[in-house]
Amino acid sequence: MSHSTNRLTIFEAVARIRWSRLDNNEARTLKKAISLDAVFAALSDPTRREILRMLLEDDMAVTDVAEPFRMSLAAISKHLSVLTRAGLITQERRGRIKWCRLEPDALHEASVWMQGFGQFEPVNLDAFEAFLDNEFHNSA
Repeated sequence: MSHSTNRLTIFEAVARIRWSRLDNNEARTLKKAISLDAVFAALSDPTRREILRMLLEDDMAVTDVAEPFRMSLAAISKHLSVLTRAGLITQERRGRIKWCRLEPDALHEASVWMQGFGQFEPVNLDAFEAFLDNEFHNSA
């Protein structure tokens, strides 16, 4: 198991213990923060992002997910576990085959959080510098 996976699991365990001491509103806020952290941690890896892109098309068997990657099935299974814990995919067994399904609603919270940054216009630093230069020269 990778080091980052261990930290996430430990963080979740500590948070669950603390929830018992929080009121409902604090617990909901903490749960959202942990969920958001897990989503962004899962999205931080290019292999996991590619897996999500592949699952946009349709459900896939784990062996089919692993096929295009140059890594072991065990390594792909670890990536799938991270995506599952983040709620980005679900895995279910159909007969002998384990299938993966994208859970697009799991990205909703992250999308809402990121949209908050979209309200700001990009700053043109050259124009801002010219404005400040003009202001300081006119006031002197």
